[in-house]
Amino acid sequence: MEQKHSEKEDKGIPWRQRISWNKYLIAGLIMTGLAVLLGVLGLFWTPYSTTAMSASEKFNPPSFRHIFGTDNFGRDIFSRVMEGLGTSIVISSLVVLFSGAVGILLGAFTGYFGGIIDEIVMRITDAVNGFPSILLTLVIISLLGSGRQNVIISLGIVFVPSYVRIVRSEFLRLRDADYIRRARLMGVGKLRILFVHILPNIFSVFWVSVMIGFNNAILAESGMSYLGIGVQPPDASLGKMLSDAQGYLQAAPWYALSAGLTIVWVVLGFSLFSEGIRRGKDCR
Repeated sequence: MEQKHSEKEDKGIPWRQRISWNKYLIAGLIMTGLAVLLGVLGLFWTPYSTTAMSASEKFNPPSFRHIFGTDNFGRDIFSRVMEGLGTSIVISSLVVLFSGAVGILLGAFTGYFGGIIDEIVMRITDAVNGFPSILLTLVIISLLGSGRQNVIISLGIVFVPSYVRIVRSEFLRLRDADYIRRARLMGVGKLRILFVHILPNIFSVFWVSVMIGFNNAILAESGMSYLGIGVQPPDASLGKMLSDAQGYLQAAPWYALSAGLTIVWVVLGFSLFSEGIRRGKDCR
């Protein structure tokens, strides 16, 4: 009886893990899916113009006509949230694409070959990580200037070291695996071993890091726009909207809430999604 009971408990643990995994994954998919849908739609179409001003419609509260209300210039906040969300998603995607690609290349070669190149790259990443991220980003922006393109470059540079370390550690772990040794004995080329035999086997770990990096990129872009060194007017930005709304917290609290809660929604959605992926990997 005791043995049967323990067997049932053992079978129940993976089942509960799968339910927990599915809850995180489904909630994250719904939240991120809605955010991405609105953001991508906002790049091509919005209910109202995001730049047209109307003195007669300043600070209108949320209604059926303006579901998020209007701002201090009479602009529809929901339309600007859609455009700002699309801007954040595009910038964050390009940042992750740039930093992830560079991180994979540097991490793969340093992790597999080692040697003096590994030492140089690791010392550079240590130096970059030695600076606070926001401070290093401010320095790069001050050299390049503000604007969307320079935000992507500066954040991409700051995010590269984290991907290099993750990829390098995985290549160090797998380069002496049995199947890699057999591939070497069979005369398989080094580049094929790197990008055909090893790289696909690190994507389960790398994908979670990409989702976390996407989250961090959205927060960083919003923070830079909040400080006035990110996306510049007349382009809409969630961080800039949040900064502008500070002076009207009592007169129009919906202004700050709309931008702030949108940022929270996106960050929480991607956090749940990445947690669901991580838990799913642990369940296998």
